[in-house]
Amino acid sequence: DILEEYADYGQRLAPYITDTNVLIHKALEAGQDVLLEGAQGSLLDLDLGTYEYVTSSVPSSLAAGAAVGMGIGPTHIDTVLGVYKTYCTRVGNGPFPTELFDETGSMLREGGPRPEYGSTTGRPRRCGWFDAVAARFTAQANGIGGAALTRLDVLDQFDTIKVCTAYRIGSETVKTMPASGFDLARAEPIYEELPGWRSDTAGIRRYEDLPEAAQAYVQFIQEKLGVPLCLISVGPEREQAISMRPLE
Repeated sequence: DILEEYADYGQRLAPYITDTNVLIHKALEAGQDVLLEGAQGSLLDLDLGTYEYVTSSVPSSLAAGAAVGMGIGPTHIDTVLGVYKTYCTRVGNGPFPTELFDETGSMLREGGPRPEYGSTTGRPRRCGWFDAVAARFTAQANGIGGAALTRLDVLDQFDTIKVCTAYRIGSETVKTMPASGFDLARAEPIYEELPGWRSDTAGIRRYEDLPEAAQAYVQFIQEKLGVPLCLISVGPEREQAISMRPLE
């Protein structure tokens, strides 16, 4: 019975199985646009991530790995879009300077229509404030040309919103990502505080209609990232997106 069931699956899937290397190159030669999507966060990268708490996946969790994985040269990549939540999450062990263990962390985890739990394991994700130091590092490592900022609506519930803009490691203030995982594990976040907006953004579709404090937050994140924000999401649905500018 199992053999017959899976033989049927094979027949139904067969038309969709091909040599993707050939498929992609034909599309590129025809001048078509090709979109590649990474599956894991940059800090899980085997080379530049928070070793040893990284993925074993190869070639890479960075944008450069997309070219290698698809069998195309790096010169075929025209631009890279970075995707960032308005706060940070992590599943499993590893250094996480902005992690919150209090009610605020729980509010971030449970906020919005889709709470922060692992999609396959159901494990609760570790949550913390936005880490601009780590975000800027990943923006540089991936060479992103623009960014999408997701889950803005989750912050609707806060009077004050914090953003980590530097670390304190021992007696030193550090504004760049430590190369050592040991140093990152003992880093203490240095925060800048921004006012919250305490109003529902889920139904907003234009940037100008966002509360002034939400606009100020978005601009602050853009400044710290060092790249333009192209899109903001205020919910999980396709239409819950605010277009800022084209990706260049």
